[in-house]
Amino acid sequence: MTDPSQSNELDLLVTCPKGIEGLLAEELASLGATPGKTTVAGVFASASHATAYRLCLWSRLANRVIAVISREPLVDTADTLRVVSTRVPWARHIAPGKTIAVDFHGRSEHIRHTRFGAQTVKDGVVDALLLAGQARPNVDTKTPDVRLYAHLHRENLTLGIDLAGESLHRRGYRRDVGHAPLKENLAAALLVRAGWPERAKAGEPLIDPLCGAGTLLIEAALIAADQAPNLHRERFGFHGWALFDHDAWQELTREAQARASIGRKRCKNQLFGFDQSPAALSAAKANAMRAGVPALITLIGQSLATLERPSDLNAERGLIITNPPYGERLGELPELVTLYATLGEKVKAAFPGWTLALFTGNPDLGHRLGLRAHKQYALKNGPLDAKLLLMDIADPAGPEVLDETRHPSPRVSENAEMFANRLKKNQKRLKKWLKQSGETCYRLYDADMPEFALAIDVYGDRVHVQEYAPPRTVNAAQAQKRLFDALEVLPDVLEVDPSHVYVKRRERQTGSAQYQKREASGERFKVQEGPAWLWVNLRDYLDTGLFLDHRPVRRMLRQMAEGKRFLNLFCYTATATVHAALGGASDSVSVDMSNTYLKWAQDNFALNQLDPSRHRVMRDDCFHWLETASTTFDLIFMDPPTFSNSKKMRETLDIQRDHSPLVNLAMARLAPGGTLVFSNNQRRFTLDEDLVERFDVEDISARTFDPDFQRRSNLHHVFLLRHKEAS
Repeated sequence: MTDPSQSNELDLLVTCPKGIEGLLAEELASLGATPGKTTVAGVFASASHATAYRLCLWSRLANRVIAVISREPLVDTADTLRVVSTRVPWARHIAPGKTIAVDFHGRSEHIRHTRFGAQTVKDGVVDALLLAGQARPNVDTKTPDVRLYAHLHRENLTLGIDLAGESLHRRGYRRDVGHAPLKENLAAALLVRAGWPERAKAGEPLIDPLCGAGTLLIEAALIAADQAPNLHRERFGFHGWALFDHDAWQELTREAQARASIGRKRCKNQLFGFDQSPAALSAAKANAMRAGVPALITLIGQSLATLERPSDLNAERGLIITNPPYGERLGELPELVTLYATLGEKVKAAFPGWTLALFTGNPDLGHRLGLRAHKQYALKNGPLDAKLLLMDIADPAGPEVLDETRHPSPRVSENAEMFANRLKKNQKRLKKWLKQSGETCYRLYDADMPEFALAIDVYGDRVHVQEYAPPRTVNAAQAQKRLFDALEVLPDVLEVDPSHVYVKRRERQTGSAQYQKREASGERFKVQEGPAWLWVNLRDYLDTGLFLDHRPVRRMLRQMAEGKRFLNLFCYTATATVHAALGGASDSVSVDMSNTYLKWAQDNFALNQLDPSRHRVMRDDCFHWLETASTTFDLIFMDPPTFSNSKKMRETLDIQRDHSPLVNLAMARLAPGGTLVFSNNQRRFTLDEDLVERFDVEDISARTFDPDFQRRSNLHHVFLLRHKEAS
């Protein structure tokens, strides 16, 4: 390999985000380099020193520009790594007194940590400089004069000088990044893929309806104004390089400054950014100011729901480009389905003839727009797979628009309309009962239609959606499409804000999984059930703190509890205890192993002004508590989980296998004339015959389903057990 210190030609490796290597090769050629082979997230090229500086200044797509000094095969051990690093003539590239840092990438069987690899290369560099008669250089990992690059892949080592110094996507204008920022060079790549450079030359306008901190707008303005993206960057890696040509750099910067000055004056493109967040718009304004393009961008505080064409924008063609959120968590979907559908409606109404470029990590959400993509590009947004969808927005009067007489709402599928109709039917069926009972928390839908395997519960003005995980025989993409269909129509049918719709996936649970925390929002609110006020949390756990199907059982306990000592085993959030106390129970004990749920229970007690000296909670394994307790109770409620392998229990619990000894222990604590209400949710549960022989047993399951749960007669089983009277 030719040493860069001996030739004007540099051997370069230019890195970039994954998926845009082809675009980068084209850009390198346009800037005067000679691109060669592409690799994953990079392009090899050759260029003069001045052209390498030009790449650092002008590349909109690159991350780093590496001047490759050495390539060495068969590098596996640390000793070999140090030896080959020492052989490189580093003294030609690192002047005396300069600080250094090594960025190491890759690994081998013996070199498994990048920090160790970097340390080993650094030791080799120091050895080489000492052998050349230079003093030992200092290391500065944050702002070194010379940043060295080392990459080890399949025992092949590449060593070089990082001419960029830090990633070129850091233009320097974006100090206020907002939420989930899009990297600048990826934003530029999206604009190139969407044809913006050609559109900008043609004078077309551009709109970002969800602009956030303005990265797409600013990169579009820099392209339209012919401004080098790193013009305002104060320092590059090559500034500390021993081979740096200061005069060549000065000439390049003077040229770039002149082009930017002329370009900003000549730019006639109208660039609009919309966002409803004042903080985001403030960040966008500050970022545009630092980028030097504030006069080219108009920022408007406006929600997507009110998006319309600006009054002074008359162009028949233009580009709408945006990077909306796309939901990495299931619970984010309700608002996003509505957002994407609204975006589709608004752009079709206000911008016929334009092109929409949508960047999303969830193409299925992109389908909610009601527009067909004529091009799709697979890209990466950090570690996430993403796609850029390009869609032409048809003229409403044109032939591509769906027939409104056959499809009243073009964006809503026929299946979604069927689902909406079923929800309305269920609302009508439950209306009389809800009015008479006054209940505000109820199940509206429970997989009534096999295509929509959901359980939908209403909690006042909020909705809890549980998606039953589809079996392996069901296509996952089709199942997700049906979920999106449901979430799109659900807010309108139930007249709730999409932000008040909570979505979870319910899979077959093992152990205490149903009680484990999913999030930590602490978002809870009060609901009323009969005379009881209860705290529920629809976001943080699989279950909400209130088992709706047991509503009739709690009502029965309230009616039975007057003057009685009440015991609640496996009490969860102790909603049954609240009802018993409000029914006149003289005192109560509620037992559970979870501190979280016992604290929740105490909050429920406080909400209903229950005396904590009379209504106590106990943290214990119910088996152990029953074996050691000496008190008897007149009314006992026991609703154990179907299965539990909690580490807090001494053994696993399988309710079908273990219910007989558990019931016997509970009956030992039941006072004469008292009642044990034993409930569980094991669908195929059968009560042990020995219990039927020993005690008076009444199966009341059929009487414990209100109208909202009558579709599933095996959802739970409830038995009343009493001691047999002596004959």
